[in-house]
Parts: sequence; structure tokens; C-alpha cells
Amino acid sequence: MPILNTLRLALIILTITLISNVSAEQYALVSDSVIDGKSNELLKNKAVIVTDSKITGIVAIGLIPEQAVRVNLPGTTLMPGMINAHEHPLLYKDDYQNGHLQASSAYKALLGLSNLQGLLKAGWTTIRVMGDGDVYYANQDLKKAINVGVFIGPRLTGAAHYISITGGGGDVNYLSPEQNVIADGLIADGPDEIRKAIRTEIKYGSDWIKIMVTGAFMSVGDNPKNVSFSPEELRAAIEEASRHNIPVAAHAHATDGVNQAIIAGARSIEHGSYLDEESIALMVKHQTYYVPTIYVGDYYANSGKLLAQSKNDDFYLSFRDDWLQMIGKAYRAGVKIAVGSDLCGYAVEPHVCAREFATLVEAGLSPMDAIKAGTSVGAELLQWDDQIGSIEVDKLADIIAVPGNPLLDISALERPVFVMKNGQIIINALEKYSAINQ
Repeated sequence: MPILNTLRLALIILTITLISNVSAEQYALVSDSVIDGKSNELLKNKAVIVTDSKITGIVAIGLIPEQAVRVNLPGTTLMPGMINAHEHPLLYKDDYQNGHLQASSAYKALLGLSNLQGLLKAGWTTIRVMGDGDVYYANQDLKKAINVGVFIGPRLTGAAHYISITGGGGDVNYLSPEQNVIADGLIADGPDEIRKAIRTEIKYGSDWIKIMVTGAFMSVGDNPKNVSFSPEELRAAIEEASRHNIPVAAHAHATDGVNQAIIAGARSIEHGSYLDEESIALMVKHQTYYVPTIYVGDYYANSGKLLAQSKNDDFYLSFRDDWLQMIGKAYRAGVKIAVGSDLCGYAVEPHVCAREFATLVEAGLSPMDAIKAGTSVGAELLQWDDQIGSIEVDKLADIIAVPGNPLLDISALERPVFVMKNGQIIINALEKYSAINQ
């Protein structure tokens, strides 16, 4: 026994010695300037120190640790990885309602993985899925595979489906009554069906609930000016989700739908096309986040790519300026605005998502606040601001570099030359390096 105890002690000492001799992988990221996601000014002459998965220092250039691997990024600005708070990664056709009926969940998962990796290379390190054109739960499985390191991809959260009433924006409303198809949304009528739908979403991995409070612009046979859910149904949805500590995102265009969802306790309003002064006051009072998703309408205007093309065009060509004015009013009133593209499925080039920042500037946000909308404010919306969304010590190292100064040219966000997620270099175009392709 004394010999056995001696061997055990020796093994413990050896293990401790080996652990203490393992040096952490450490990088020093050096660029012309840094946007940290919190400050209102550029930081100059700073290096960001990354050790393993975390940011461990923001130091003067002359104080870079000797052991750190220096990553020089001249002519660029470092900033937090971008957060897309409204996306549908599995959509692989522009006319998503037809595509939904034509491809299996497995096929969409494969295309979705490729799409997500493209979005990561384009600087989107975190994505909130707001329901998707999938009968099953491909995004939830992709999240699991990414989290355990089987694949490289963005940090994922969100809802598998959007919950809609019969005939609402998540239903298929253009086939004959003889056809029996599964809708792209979960169809639920009445409080009991809504509760069951929410429980099913949570059972299979949704960590957000998405409800179609009103009709939509890009679906056939429904009216975005109509409120779909009754007040009783809306209360039941948010109460059920809240009992499970799951936040609710409310798709809402119509004014009454926006206001009812805010009062009922939705964490975010998606789109909000017809918000009014009361909507703005309510969002401020209830600290509701607002995700406008502007550029998707610009992208599809006059394109001829949608079944509901005329409905989309009517709004974006005749009401867009009024809407942008209201978004500007919301911003000046203190509403927390987050970036969501609602656009970048497989059929759309990933860099296009970043054009949402320019539309927010057009609506009246300062370039710095537009960038915060897609970084620190997005992180707050997701309740992940203790981990991501800003370049701060002890945050996860989700960091990108864009050419020049994005405060002078917001389109620079479309062209990241360096992407790091969780301390891992995904691309460094200045060194012709790509982790995803290796």
C-alpha cells in the first residue's frame, strides 16, 4: 500500500507539472484603430490580447506580451464580431414558400451549414434564427454540432419555427383546399394549441419563441395590416414562454399588433413597419428591443422573385420613407435597436447582410450607434452581453477587422479581412489564411 500511495502522489505531481507547463495560445491583434462596441470614439494605438478563447487585455502597442503571436492588420479597424438578430439560414430560394415544399430537412441542413459558414467568414459570429423554412429542427441540430466542435460556424440561438394562426403569415395560403401540406410555420389556433406549440418548440431545442402577431409582406394570402392573434392568444403565448424562461420575438407590422405585443411582454418587435408614437413610447417604457429589418425589402423591391411581389413593392416603394422617419424617432427616443437582416439564406451572398447597417444610418442612427446595434445591443437583446458583443477583458474573443474606418464608410462592414470566433482565427485575408477551408 505505501508503494501504491507513493505512485499515486507521483502521478498527481506529474499531472500538475504538465498542466503548468502548457502555455496558452496567445495572440496580439494590432490594427490602426479599435471600435470596442461600448465607447463612442475609436481607440488608437491599442492591441487586443487574446488568450485561448477570451480577450485578456487591451494594451498599448508597446506593452504587448513577448510570448504573444502578433497578428498585424494594417489599414483596418478591429471591432466585435457582428450579431445578426433576425435570420433564416435554411432558406435556399428567394421564394421561400415554394422552396419550403420542395426540399427535405436534411438537404436544407447541408445547405444551411454551408450558408452559416459563409456568414461566419463574412463577419457574423452570432446569429439568432427567427424561424425557418423547415418542417423539422435542422437549425437546432446545427447548433449542437457547432457547439461540440464537429463543424465551425457562428454562435446560434433562436426559434425553429414561427407560430402562426390558420391563414396567417406562416401558413401556406395559395393551394386548393384539397391539398394537405405542412406549412412553413407551426399553425396554432387558440390558447391551448399555442401552449402546445411552444412546449414542442422548447422540447426540440428552441431557446426563443417567434410568434406571427400580424400578417407578413412576403407571404401569400394574408395582410400585414391585420392583427392575427387575439389578445387572449397573445397573452397565452408570452405567459407560456415566460414560465419556461424563454423570450418571445414578435413579428408585427400592424400598429395594433406592435402595441399589443409590447404590452403583453414580447422581448423584441420584429419589423414594426407601422409603428406610431404610442409604439415608441411603449417600447421605451417596457424596454422592448426593436429589430427593423429594412434592407430585405430594398433587396427584393421590383425583383420579380417573390410570389407576393406586389405586396412587398407597395410598401417599400410607397411607405419606406415614412417608416425610416419613425425608426429615426424611435432611436432618438431611446428605443434599443438591433441589427437583423432577414435576408441571407443560401441564395443570397453573405456580405449583403451588412447593408442593414447603412439603412439604419439612413434612418438616422449615427454610424457608431448603427455598429453598436449589430454588436453590443444585439448581445443585450440575446442576454449574452456578459460574453459577447464588445471588446472587453474576459469577453469571448469574437473579433473582426474591416478595411479603413467604418465610421466614414459603413460599407466596410461588407468586407471583413479578419474574422476570429471564440479565439480561433477563421479568416485572415492579409495572410491568405482560412481555418474553415483547412
